[in-house]
Order: sequence, then structure tokens, then C-alpha cells
Amino acid sequence: IEAARAELVGHGVEVSEVFHRAGPGKPAVSGRHPERQSYSSYATFKDPDGNGWLLQEVTTRLPGRIDSNITNYASVADLAAAMRRASEAHGEHEKRNGGQRDENWPDWYAEYMVAEQAGKPLPL
Repeated sequence: IEAARAELVGHGVEVSEVFHRAGPGKPAVSGRHPERQSYSSYATFKDPDGNGWLLQEVTTRLPGRIDSNITNYASVADLAAAMRRASEAHGEHEKRNGGQRDENWPDWYAEYMVAEQAGKPLPL
């Protein structure tokens, strides 16, 4: 959301600061959602005709919202972020397995990243 906001600002669009809600019916709170939950951080702007628009950060799609047989990343940064999340989760996976090094880690990363993007249950 921050990159999209910066791009709009770079084109001269007045965009609100990023915000999130502390809960249903609660006022806006400055900054991204503290847990970076998908569908929970926003920014607003108006087009030249005065129509209001809402940017919404989507980090993981809800199940059924995309073709789960296709995996792609919009940018190098998105792919790198997915790899970092997989790496962190894989570290927890190895801890649960008695600290044994997982020689098959590339397959585990791939399974994790595809499941995450498709909104499916993540491997343990």
C-alpha cells in the first residue's frame, strides 16, 4: 500500500496517509494495521472529477478469490517478501521437528508460498 500511495503522490495526486481501523465502527488509526492483516490497511484519494477512491492493502487473498492453480508475484519485492515469510515459517517448522535441518526445504518453501497466495491452509 505504501508503494501504491507513493506512486500516486509522485504523479501529483493528493492521497491520505495510510490508516487502519481498530475494529468495526471504530475511528481510523494512523499507519498500517499492526499485524499487516490483509484487507486491513487503507488510503484514500479523489480523482479530478471529485470521485473518492479507496486503496486497500491485500497481502493474502481470501480463499476462492483467485485461481489457486496459478502463482505469480507482481514484483521482485513481493516475491522477496513471500520468500522471507516462508523462511520464517520454515524456521518454526524445523523447530517443531526437533531442530533437524530440512534437506527438502525448497519444496517446503514452494508449498508454503503457493498455499499462502491461494489462501489455502499453510504447511506446518
